[in-house]
Amino acid sequence: MNVTNFLAAATPAAPTRLDPVELFLQADIVVQVVMALLLIASVVSWAIIIGFSLRIGRMGRANTRFERDFWESEAEGQIPDLRGKSDIASARVARSGMSEFKRSTGKGAVDRDGARERMATAMGARVAAEADTLADRLGFLATLGSVAPFVGLFGTVWGIMNSFFQIGAQQNSSLAVVAPGIAEALFATAIGLFAAIPAVIAYNRFSGRVNSFEARLQRFADRFHATLSREIETR
Repeated sequence: MNVTNFLAAATPAAPTRLDPVELFLQADIVVQVVMALLLIASVVSWAIIIGFSLRIGRMGRANTRFERDFWESEAEGQIPDLRGKSDIASARVARSGMSEFKRSTGKGAVDRDGARERMATAMGARVAAEADTLADRLGFLATLGSVAPFVGLFGTVWGIMNSFFQIGAQQNSSLAVVAPGIAEALFATAIGLFAAIPAVIAYNRFSGRVNSFEARLQRFADRFHATLSREIETR
């Protein structure tokens, strides 16, 4: 074996693909911290996305069953029993209206207009509270979607600065000196986008579903308000 062949055999082959683990392990400590924080945030966002999807699907099915049974009972001239339904949003809205109805009609002469207004206010407040509770964790997705790219960019800038420092320290501006540091730096931006893009898409999607759910509860509240208003007419 001649010297040329020996050196070629001894020289490690150039990587043919990116290795995220190696990029992380070889990065500067500051860039590693940035990457780790972004990855943790991404895991949290996916937990929120999956949990919200399961939760709103479960709530929608429960509300559909409850409202179907509720209006069937109402059509028969009965106000359904709301006990044992505390885990259903529509039932909580109905209970708030029913509670106000009983307080407004329980003693003496009934102020019909005042009772109607108080019932509408009570159920409207309950609808808003249900929507706020449902959307409670979506703020994290919005924050992550807007902040993650900049956090990744910070890691990129730091990594590029470190690459330029290596140029000065080694007095060598060859691509072999600066390329690894730049690749590690750009990887931080890639992780930032990896965390941000699903969060933005999920936030926009889930915000629409929360609005639809709130509108559905408000329609239920309006219809039940009409039922209670007719009942007040008989007092």
